[in-house]
Amino acid sequence: MPQIARRALLATPFLLPAAARAQAWPNQPIKLVVPYAAGGATDVIARLVAEGMSQNLPQRVVVENRTGAGGNIGAGAVARATDGHTLLFSNTGHAVNRALYARLDYDPATDLLPITIVAESPMVLLVPNSAPYRDVAGLVAAAKADPEKLSYATTGTGGVLQLVTLLLLRAAGIQMQDVPYRGSGPAAQDVISGRLDVLYDAGFSAFPLAQGGQARALAVSSAQRSAVMPDVPTIGEAGYPAATFSVWQCLFAPKGTPEAVLGRVQQAVQAAIREPALARRLTELGAERLIANPVPEAARYVSAEMTRWETVLREAGIRPQ
Repeated sequence: MPQIARRALLATPFLLPAAARAQAWPNQPIKLVVPYAAGGATDVIARLVAEGMSQNLPQRVVVENRTGAGGNIGAGAVARATDGHTLLFSNTGHAVNRALYARLDYDPATDLLPITIVAESPMVLLVPNSAPYRDVAGLVAAAKADPEKLSYATTGTGGVLQLVTLLLLRAAGIQMQDVPYRGSGPAAQDVISGRLDVLYDAGFSAFPLAQGGQARALAVSSAQRSAVMPDVPTIGEAGYPAATFSVWQCLFAPKGTPEAVLGRVQQAVQAAIREPALARRLTELGAERLIANPVPEAARYVSAEMTRWETVLREAGIRPQ
């Protein structure tokens, strides 16, 4: 046997295992960990996507909620998983945690690999119907006239309600008083009654309030107008493109996961969200921009988001605790 052929044959066993493992994947049910409570938008979207993925893979995709510490309990568990069949379904909060928590048992930037951005959802800037301003310019003018007067809702440091509002405050050079709530539901009630001045809420819960005449929508945070209420301008059109924001959902895998496996997951997600029934249901939940981008694009997307939020939170005086 020629020496070159002999060396190639000897090398083959070292090349086959990784390729064979990737080709055989998945050979057991896939666990999709959601690090937030059941029933929330991220959880509902994850369950729909998991069902769609199950139709495009030889094994079922099962959702498991592992909550706590702003999503870090579930994310850390996935980062340490070694079974090759455990993935993370998280959202914008994943890009914020490194800037919020001084001590983590995993590194969000290196221990979890972004697979694909599933979707983006707009936030809606709501104010009471009794408010004297009818657009973002009026709101900004009111805040500048009395920086201590206006209030906005948060659901905790680093929550999306705070993040999207901080972008507007930063872009417009204004201040407002933050009021913590257990959730956006109670905050919405205070906007309706006029006890709260500003609520930046998720589209699937904010649009019905505006459409029903219970509150006034001044802008959507996304780069494009919403198909739900196309008459509402984007925050960029209102003069503050730097305040553009979308809540996103993303799948992650533990570092060391073969590229072929990452690609297969991305393809399964892409096939799932192309199904008209699932796409329609996701849109109803506020996921207006369905993406399922390739792995390299998802990695760049998440990296840019981490850099963005670290800067915003630092400038807002929020330090890791």
